[in-house]
Amino acid sequence: MIRELESQGVVSKTHSPFNSPIWPVRKPDGEWRLTVDYRALNEVTPPLSAAVPDMLELQYELESKAAKWYATIDIANAFFSIPLAVECRPQFAFTWRGVQYTWNRLPQGWKHSPTICHGLIQAALERSKVKGPAREIQFLGVKWQDGRRQIPTEVINKITAMSPLTSKKETQAFLGAIGFWRMHVPEYSQIVSPLYLVTRKKNDFHWGPKQQQAFAQIKQEIAHAVALGPVRTGPDVKNVLYSAAGNNGLSWSLWQKVPGETRGRPLGFWSRSYRGSEANYTPREKEILAAYEGV
Repeated sequence: MIRELESQGVVSKTHSPFNSPIWPVRKPDGEWRLTVDYRALNEVTPPLSAAVPDMLELQYELESKAAKWYATIDIANAFFSIPLAVECRPQFAFTWRGVQYTWNRLPQGWKHSPTICHGLIQAALERSKVKGPAREIQFLGVKWQDGRRQIPTEVINKITAMSPLTSKKETQAFLGAIGFWRMHVPEYSQIVSPLYLVTRKKNDFHWGPKQQQAFAQIKQEIAHAVALGPVRTGPDVKNVLYSAAGNNGLSWSLWQKVPGETRGRPLGFWSRSYRGSEANYTPREKEILAAYEGV
């Protein structure tokens, strides 16, 4: 990945008194994105005021304004299209396998990169660059159709085709890939809890029957995940919260229904394992806790 970026002129070798650790991030499709942990640099970077849309706000906007037709623009490697001032490059240095590099283009991980990128795109955007209209789109890594958010088919295929995991690192990467879609999976935390057990530092990696069962089950859940939304409004719309407490944790889900619908449509599923002494609560106390978490 770094070699490819270097060949493209996005990064280059350097000698700098500054250095930040790399922090690769696994994307929803399973590929890796090179990011750097710029928390120390971000702390001393002066503020920059600009209105950048929040991901959750954008998703709510799509869900609450369901449409049959969409238009999108997909800008590949947008940050890497924006040159970084030469005098600023030493501050963005990082090291990989004993070699120090720095960014020649806007890096991911720096707090002002999204603001700068969004502002430049907004200024340069032309209507002719917009893709569409289409009945369904892929936006923010999510498939959208009629205001409903779905897991893209290519993501489902990639996850379901994965072989049993053989190390803590592979398990952590798998959990990172599927965790992005946890709102689509009822009782997600309870299903994957055996996988989290083998990633703990104090535990040796052991892939047993429970891990294999959890691995197979979560892949099935991802393959058959329901679409979420759209968010509906109006006097006839009822919001219904369902909650439950099982042996291994809590789960709750939010649904909307209108007259004529038996159960309605889900807006999301949430879950978590018991913490501390919660596992020792009485069944009624656990049910109350699940309802509290849902509210």
